[in-house]
Amino acid sequence: MTVDAPLVLWVAPVIGVLVAGLGLWARLARVRRARRWSEELARQAARLGRLSPIPLGLAALAATAALAGPRWGTRVVTTETKGLNLVIAVDVSRSMMAEDVVPSRLERAKRQARRLVQDLQGDRIGLIAFAGQSFTLSPLTVDGSALLLMIDALDPTTVSAGGTGLASVLTQGHDLLFAGTEVADRVLVLFTDGEAHDSLSSIIAAATRMHRAGVRVVLVGEGRPDGARIPVRDPDGALIGFQRDPADQLVETMRRDDILIAVQDAAHGALVPAELQDQAGAVRDLIAGYKRALQATTSAAQDISRAWIPLLIAVIMLLAHTVTRRSMALAGLLLFVAGHDLHAQEPRNLADEAWEAGELRRSAELFLRQALAGDGGDTTWFNAGTAALAMGDTALARRALERVAASLEPDLRYRALYNLGVMYLGFAEQDSANVPVYLEVARQAYREALLLNPSDRAAKWNLELAIRRMPPPSGEGSPPPPRGGEGIEGEPPPPPGLSLAQAEQILNSMAEEERRSRRDILQRWQPVRQTRGRREW
Repeated sequence: MTVDAPLVLWVAPVIGVLVAGLGLWARLARVRRARRWSEELARQAARLGRLSPIPLGLAALAATAALAGPRWGTRVVTTETKGLNLVIAVDVSRSMMAEDVVPSRLERAKRQARRLVQDLQGDRIGLIAFAGQSFTLSPLTVDGSALLLMIDALDPTTVSAGGTGLASVLTQGHDLLFAGTEVADRVLVLFTDGEAHDSLSSIIAAATRMHRAGVRVVLVGEGRPDGARIPVRDPDGALIGFQRDPADQLVETMRRDDILIAVQDAAHGALVPAELQDQAGAVRDLIAGYKRALQATTSAAQDISRAWIPLLIAVIMLLAHTVTRRSMALAGLLLFVAGHDLHAQEPRNLADEAWEAGELRRSAELFLRQALAGDGGDTTWFNAGTAALAMGDTALARRALERVAASLEPDLRYRALYNLGVMYLGFAEQDSANVPVYLEVARQAYREALLLNPSDRAAKWNLELAIRRMPPPSGEGSPPPPRGGEGIEGEPPPPPGLSLAQAEQILNSMAEEERRSRRDILQRWQPVRQTRGRREW
């Protein structure tokens, strides 16, 4: 047997004797006070509780021994989890050091990768770092703490070869995923700015192989599409210059959406936009419906903590001592009265009551007051914005809902974006001079909401409604747009002549048109010619 704190175990007998002495002193004091009334009362008090100090001292001894942390024995633990085979690949090339996003592309990718590992506990996750070459840092594992340490250590020095090779990391991810079980779905999550230095044909071939093998590819874009310089810093973090090419020209790096879209189309995968604040939440929602396999993990634990045993002994002794006392009935009555009073004084949520009573203005004011006081967080802000939207206070609704639209809680964020879209659709009906502006904001809100909840038919309906109501270019006619949109609650009323199925058909044709446009872009794309030597960013 071992103990976590041997000194506490040595002190336990002293504490037990001290508590027993205090109990004896309390008994003698009770007898002295009884003698002030009468000798008969003193004799009755002396007969009661003669052994009380003993159980009190033993309970204190057992409780102190529990604090010492005794350990002994072994135990075999078998854990069954439903896990997904998922590999996270992080681009650690020098272009990821660009600071066009805060604090940098690489730091943002590491932060989102950490959150993804924390959210996917129980799944089997592997880790790859890549630049000019790709290296497996961790095979598929359920040890999230080890993965977090490896992610924190990622930097451009992790991979010796500079540049960015997307074909190699796709191949490496394929091999690593097929080392796991065949029952669960296989997913590769790729954090990169898309600035590849290998040929587009090899990248497309590797992505097509992933699709044929049944691997789900999720691309997470990092950086901005306009040019940014790559800072060079010393070990202390001080800026000493910017990255230059072999011709001594300053290097500008940018997010290559054309390459990211090419990989997405070839792999039939998904692309998480760089502008999305909660990228990890979007990836988690995308893979939520994928197939997970049952896995049993067996481990043997040595020196199991047994502190609960002396603690249980102490509790039993105290309960036995309490139950045998004559004052037990009075204590139970006091506990019953106190519990009844606490239940009677349970605070009510006045804002919810005002909402249920139809007092929208009062409900919005109470929710806003709670939100400003810091009660309830983003949920209270959402309630305030929804109540304000229902009563027509668009200023308060916009302020509250836009705040919740940046929340890290996916469900709250989706609902806030949905209600923002409803509000801007209403603005477009009321202000004919700014219809294109309001419809564009509504369209963006519904697009982002559908990224969080792709299966929501009501959001698809309102997105199609916002697109159809966009005014045509000057000189072109168009049929009158349908009026009205999906409200905060209820089913969407179909506009005359257009059913919900027809609206979904229009959305599917729009997606096909977008895919054709992407293919046209790829046909015009030409690889950037190498200058002198190998690219190192």
